[in-house]
Amino acid sequence: MAKNNQGNGKKSKWIMRIILLIATVIFVYPLVWNIIASFKSNEEILDSPWALPTALRFDNFIRAFTEASMGEYILNSFLVTALSMVILLILVVPTAHVLARFDFKGRRFLHNFYMAGLFIQPVYIMIPLFLMMNNLEMLDNRLWLSVVYAAGALPFSVYLLTGFMRSIPKEYEESAAIDGCGYFRTLLTIIAPLAKPGILTVVIFNFFTFWNEYALALVLLSSDEKKTIPVGLANLMEVQRFATDWGALFAGLVLVLIPTVTLYALTQKKLTEGMSMGGLKG
Repeated sequence: MAKNNQGNGKKSKWIMRIILLIATVIFVYPLVWNIIASFKSNEEILDSPWALPTALRFDNFIRAFTEASMGEYILNSFLVTALSMVILLILVVPTAHVLARFDFKGRRFLHNFYMAGLFIQPVYIMIPLFLMMNNLEMLDNRLWLSVVYAAGALPFSVYLLTGFMRSIPKEYEESAAIDGCGYFRTLLTIIAPLAKPGILTVVIFNFFTFWNEYALALVLLSSDEKKTIPVGLANLMEVQRFATDWGALFAGLVLVLIPTVTLYALTQKKLTEGMSMGGLKG
């Protein structure tokens, strides 16, 4: 009986490995093909899309930066993402601290209010949001787009970081109070460093969200010089349909993927651990 169980367990492991291998090929192959195509000429892409390039054409990346303005789009995305992250952290760290560490009248209602925000994303209320920002003359402004991003990410970030805050022993705050630390100083010097894994998870998770967001950036930004990567890349795809500069298009796609793939490769372990820890402790 034990041997049969062991045999079934080994079969299950091999089946799981085969499934994972197939899934890896399905997800990795388009990425590899995109990288290969970014070094090809237009003729090679059209005549032999599955073959390796005869030469590495780095001029595709140069044209993507200069003629397709990918460098400007990347800079705008970095600016919007950084602003959104700063605004989000300024809001989420004290909010999560209050909800996790203090007991006051209305705390439960406030917590549920933030949790309800998980089901209301800014893209769902895009039309009234556009009309409101238009009346307040906030359109075509990267700062206000960053505020919208931060506000949309606030509910989930509060939920995630609250779980980390609750896991910190209250003895640290009691010791800080005995030493004369106020609430704000305790948050900055005691709670925030101890909650660094949760804060890092919030930063990593929302970086991908802000970097890849398309719908709001398309609606709220109208100037070409202010467009972020997803909008600029979509415009580039439309242009390349008629210009037939496919090499520059695929080079632009690679440039867009480099920051996200690199960040995920470096932090995927911390991201998955942080998500599970925050969910369990919350």
